[in-house]
Amino acid sequence: MQRCDTQYKEYLQILQEELVPAMGCTEPISLAYAAATAKDTLGEMPVRADIYVSGNIIKNVKSVVVPHTGGLRGIKAAVAAGIVAGAADKKLEVLSSVTEEEITQIANYLENTPMEIHHAVQEHIFFIEICLYSQHNSASVRIVDFHTNITSVCKNGVSLYEVEQIPRSETQTDRNCLSVKDIISFAECVDLCDISEILDRQIAYNMAIAEQGLKENYGANIGKVLMSSNGTDLFCKMRAYAAAGSDARMNGCELPVIINSGSGNQGMTASIPVIVYAREKGLSHEELLRALCVANLITIHLKSGIGRLSAYCGVVSAGCGAASGVAFLQGGRYDMIAHTIVNTLAMDSGIVCDGAKASCAAKISSAVDAGLLGLTMYQHGNQFFGGDGIVKKGVENTIRNVGRLARNGMRQTDEEIIRLMLEN
Repeated sequence: MQRCDTQYKEYLQILQEELVPAMGCTEPISLAYAAATAKDTLGEMPVRADIYVSGNIIKNVKSVVVPHTGGLRGIKAAVAAGIVAGAADKKLEVLSSVTEEEITQIANYLENTPMEIHHAVQEHIFFIEICLYSQHNSASVRIVDFHTNITSVCKNGVSLYEVEQIPRSETQTDRNCLSVKDIISFAECVDLCDISEILDRQIAYNMAIAEQGLKENYGANIGKVLMSSNGTDLFCKMRAYAAAGSDARMNGCELPVIINSGSGNQGMTASIPVIVYAREKGLSHEELLRALCVANLITIHLKSGIGRLSAYCGVVSAGCGAASGVAFLQGGRYDMIAHTIVNTLAMDSGIVCDGAKASCAAKISSAVDAGLLGLTMYQHGNQFFGGDGIVKKGVENTIRNVGRLARNGMRQTDEEIIRLMLEN
């Protein structure tokens, strides 16, 4: 790949589109963003709210702590935070400027304001509609398919903004241009000036929250458990740091992260193990940045066929990405990285997503472990072959199979998971 190629520019654009900052789990933050936008449209404090959400939003918001709320969890807390203290212009950092006084106001508003949650059964896996009411006025905002993709804004029943076709606001670049071979080529030739700002921010943000997760007590403390059990082992340390970031993020830590494919857990899983490995091995900053290109783009490539939300746990894809980045740091190129991906997908493609919560940290540890095992298998001359289960001959064919499994085959699984969660 040459720097003057259209594909080179597309890969840069994909990184810019996907590696964006977010504070808190992205689904409750999307709710807060919609609520803040609806409140701004209403122009006054609402006295009632109707909240319409798809099953996957229910699944991913039910158990997670909303940042800057004093430990509140769930859909109503996210909406209340957006209404009382959200800054809609900051999008996925909508709650980044909440004050201590506003935290108290959020709790009071939540306690005293009627809010009704409706399970919106419709074609979109990702669907949010917030309807707010004051004494004399109403306003509504709808988000579809992606976390900041507002498709409708109304006031008093009059449309202020409406799109018939969902704009590809977060996927302006066609992901079909991605392939394992070309991702490696891009990482080898990319001008560091083109990627350093975005990847340096990823390093700073994601390592800061990982270190916070190891320092304080969050959730089930998976990162701390791993460090205390075998923290001198490099592979264990890589898993521990990635898990610690999720420990903190799922349980109320207010530090931002750089997400990947709409998910902070995926952003941390893809990047933190690569950063830890490079630092422990004393590798150069240039080597690290190029490896992060591989890790992030492999993750995006895998997730593109799966979709933003699914019953298929997204950190499996990110674990593949992380292991691919480590392989790149070890001098591996197409053959090693392709086999690492296939080996990992053959092992770990059964992990289900049952929402954002403390156990995500443990799943991250498992995903990174599988990726590193897939890499080690290759190094010892072992692999899984086409025809073994869902594995096809050729890494791109296997990636397509996993996309079909997650997007189509696990649709009923996703619906059953949501039913089970609604029973609790």
